[in-house]
Amino acid sequence: MAGPYRILTLNKISAQGLKRFPAPAYLIGNDISGPDAILVRSQVMHDMDIPASVKAIARAGTGTNNIPVAKMNARGVPVFNAAGANANAVKELVIAGMLLAARNIVPALHFTAGLQGDDAAQQKQAEDGKKNYAGIELKGRTLGIIGLGAIGRLVAEAALSLGMRVYGYDPGITVDAAWSLSSQVKKAPSIEELLKNSDFVTLHVPLLEATLGLINTQRVQQMKPGSVLLNFSRDTIVDNDAVLAGLASRHLRGYVCDFPAQKLQGQDNVAALPHLGASTEEAEENCAVMVVDQLREYLEHGNLTNSVNFPTVVMPRESPFRLAISNSNVPNMLGQISTKLAQAGINIHNMMNKSRGEMAYTLVDTDSAIPADLIGQIAAIRGVLLVRDLPLAETA
Repeated sequence: MAGPYRILTLNKISAQGLKRFPAPAYLIGNDISGPDAILVRSQVMHDMDIPASVKAIARAGTGTNNIPVAKMNARGVPVFNAAGANANAVKELVIAGMLLAARNIVPALHFTAGLQGDDAAQQKQAEDGKKNYAGIELKGRTLGIIGLGAIGRLVAEAALSLGMRVYGYDPGITVDAAWSLSSQVKKAPSIEELLKNSDFVTLHVPLLEATLGLINTQRVQQMKPGSVLLNFSRDTIVDNDAVLAGLASRHLRGYVCDFPAQKLQGQDNVAALPHLGASTEEAEENCAVMVVDQLREYLEHGNLTNSVNFPTVVMPRESPFRLAISNSNVPNMLGQISTKLAQAGINIHNMMNKSRGEMAYTLVDTDSAIPADLIGQIAAIRGVLLVRDLPLAETA
């Protein structure tokens, strides 16, 4: 390509990640025009006029609800995230949340903050009042985990090490995830079975149509009496009214979440945190490093990993000439691409094609350079969304 890659940052990104972009092959900043890619954390992009030059968007975090993924599909633009990079940070906060609820720490703090008088008077009030904040221990209790991805698996390991019993539910668990899950985690046949057997329930699922309002009035009623609900996934996965009703009836012991809301303010036995799940120095660095590496692989070599809208496609380079093609998942696409190359006398050295839902992606290595007019012909094939010429001599 002519000139360096141009990376637009919409939020402050960890320097540990940004320094992995080698200068002068990359220009990075928050005022870059004509960017090749965008790096973002929390900024909402749905109303943003995303330049036509953008070939990729990467979020230095897990959720991509702030990115117009469907619009990017129509352009053939992959959206990357840092799946698993913040898992340890969230895991530790989940354990802290269980302890907050188990030991009644939030109401106990409010109690001590309101004590009056000198030290002797406050100590007497504390001794007289502490019985109202007696808690329970985690050891021997049962934790139910809904969602056994990177975070859910780490939470399971931590809970087991604390002497807890663990139930897990995830109908979409991958083979790799299942292999890495401790054999001590008992598989729940349904959410309902998990809810009725768990002293604590923690949610680790993405926000999808199927998970919107996952914990509703019916499911709160199915929870074990005196149990605690923890939500460090997304706010709308839980119906706040249903939870508050469960707390008011004392069916639930507590609710700990990472999403403040007006209805939750001032409520007894509710601990609502200001979205602290991934807010550690380590997690921010891990996320930035992961997405920068993914962006470089895609921009320089066309390889795709951790894209939320495209398949994983990684093909080692055996030729200096490569085409990367994003297209709709329609029949005979490979045949049409191969025919165009054959008609131009271009020999295919290696090819890989994969699809994911409505999107498909093809990498083609050839034995000779690909003329610009041929690239234009391939780009004009019905269903082709984006074609990039990636000659090795011009990569960083």
